[in-house]
Amino acid sequence: MEIRELQYFVAVAEELHFGKAAERLDIAQPALSRSIAQLERRLDVTLLERTSRKVALTEAGGVLLAEARSILSAVAAAERRTQEAAQKSPRVVLAVKTGTAGDLLAKVLDAYRAEPDAAEVELLLCEAHQHQRLLLSGQADVALLHLPFDPADGLDTEVLFTERQVAVLPTSHPLAGRAQVRSAEVAGLPDLPMARWSRPDGSYPDGPGPEVHNLGQIFQLIALGRATVVVPESAAVDLRRDLVTVPVVDAAPVTTVIAWPAQSRQRAVADLVRVATRV
Repeated sequence: MEIRELQYFVAVAEELHFGKAAERLDIAQPALSRSIAQLERRLDVTLLERTSRKVALTEAGGVLLAEARSILSAVAAAERRTQEAAQKSPRVVLAVKTGTAGDLLAKVLDAYRAEPDAAEVELLLCEAHQHQRLLLSGQADVALLHLPFDPADGLDTEVLFTERQVAVLPTSHPLAGRAQVRSAEVAGLPDLPMARWSRPDGSYPDGPGPEVHNLGQIFQLIALGRATVVVPESAAVDLRRDLVTVPVVDAAPVTTVIAWPAQSRQRAVADLVRVATRV
């Protein structure tokens, strides 16, 4: 299989429409159709079921889509890291979820900066569940993840710390003065529905709460009395004055890890990981 064929197949598999995929790739639709048909003949399998109304992935097509994404991500990562290896000044891209790990991040960066051969660290702020894709595609070299919420397949990790979870509430709410609450109490609030975070595939669970992408957004909604959320305690360190946190005693603990692609051989990444685990 050729890289170009995989790129074409991924476009069709994601769009499930040959016309839209051709526009995305900036090629003619007949050429795209011929390329997919040639790929199916070479593999001797049907990758896409085509009718006059829709295009659907077969089971074999679903397998190839996952594999092709992984291959294309690895190729992109190899290109970027090879180019960076030729630069005189090494650089490490660290992906961090917006609004999280502020205190830890500052300590890690300060400690790493003091290393004799420290590389330049570029921060890449991202939304929930984006870290894995950024690492595997080569857009980031290392990331801070929160387990079990962030996917970590294909990544190596080192544990930094484990913490409890807290509910974030308006200071005026009846539960705001409690020493602790239980998950069922927070989830059952009729006036403050639980905010809904996106899943790794971009979809949202069903529920009455608003769809959210980052902590800044959810904190504003909570202050307006529109939602509540349960988050790791460190995510609410710099909380605005009109909000308060209450420990959720039966919520599963959250473990913060530093993660990097399993195939990474960058000395700067290894040094940053070593410093982070020490801090």
